[in-house]
Amino acid sequence: MKITKVDVGLVEAPLITPFKTALRTVYNIRNIVVTIYTDNGFIGIGEAAPTHVITGESLQSIRYAIEEVIAPLIIGIEIDEIALLSERIDKCMYQNTSAKAAVEIALYDLWAKKYDAPLYKLLGGYRSKITTDITISVNDEEEMVKDSLEAIKRGFSILKVKVGKNPHSDVNSILAIRNAVGPDVVLRVDANQGWTPKEAVKIIGQLEDRGADMELVEQPVHYSDISGMQYVTNQTYTNILADESVFSPKQAIEVIEKRAADLINIKLMKTGGISKAQQINAIAEANGVECMIGCMLETKISVSAAAHFAAANKNVTMVDLDGPSLCVKDPIEGGPLFEGENIQMSDASGIGFLIEAFIAK
Repeated sequence: MKITKVDVGLVEAPLITPFKTALRTVYNIRNIVVTIYTDNGFIGIGEAAPTHVITGESLQSIRYAIEEVIAPLIIGIEIDEIALLSERIDKCMYQNTSAKAAVEIALYDLWAKKYDAPLYKLLGGYRSKITTDITISVNDEEEMVKDSLEAIKRGFSILKVKVGKNPHSDVNSILAIRNAVGPDVVLRVDANQGWTPKEAVKIIGQLEDRGADMELVEQPVHYSDISGMQYVTNQTYTNILADESVFSPKQAIEVIEKRAADLINIKLMKTGGISKAQQINAIAEANGVECMIGCMLETKISVSAAAHFAAANKNVTMVDLDGPSLCVKDPIEGGPLFEGENIQMSDASGIGFLIEAFIAK
């Protein structure tokens, strides 16, 4: 089962409401799709989300990286040599993690298809059902409360609330949401690097004192400020989740050794794919640190790959895979079943898609 061709195309999907964080506002998903062909007719699929403010990539840079750099290095190699393929992808260029992830997802899809098994079972098979949160974009307080209540009506019991634009408004919005949704809904707060270390400690302290009852606060300060992350983690009771601070296994080791976070958020678009995600999770698990699996603004293609990773691994205890739930209509059919907060894995081989329905043009 040798790789014969790599194609690159686009997948697009409008969002139900604009996706707003401290870093950006997005109205439509527009991502790269990779399809990889083999000499026995099997086809694998992957996806890359261009997130300029986090990975530094664009649609154009992702396309170039795949077509001109990565593809020539993997054509002609057997799918069974998955470790060699992952190594070639990882070492062929600096960063460009979303481009690498798209190709590696497609390769893992093919690898599992060769053995006619769902990917999550080959990766570990810990469970077949996971529960995701849903994102509440940063807006004015009234709109955030309305969006939170609407999310609960849609069947979600875990809300990931985006903040980080205005410290005073952030406190009021989170408290208003807690008051509106009641004590049984789980609140995760994501500042997307929007606070200084001192602001973070003050805000989190106020929220703790006033009964916000947050499960965690994600990436409160700039990704490069590891000492700032360490300060916030040491000065607050609420669990701190590292996101943008951890792209690689090496960064995971640094965060854990310095106790710069209590938890780590793994995203395939940051790690460059499944192989490095597995390494980060193993490092975290060995050190007693639980992980979240998250996503960028992605369709069901790469979100499904992340779901397989989450279902396979016991140490992935939190799931933030709401990409398909944010779309007016996800254009991708097949794969795991997304019903409200529940993601049910299927018995279909690979990631679970009928590739012929949306081969990249």
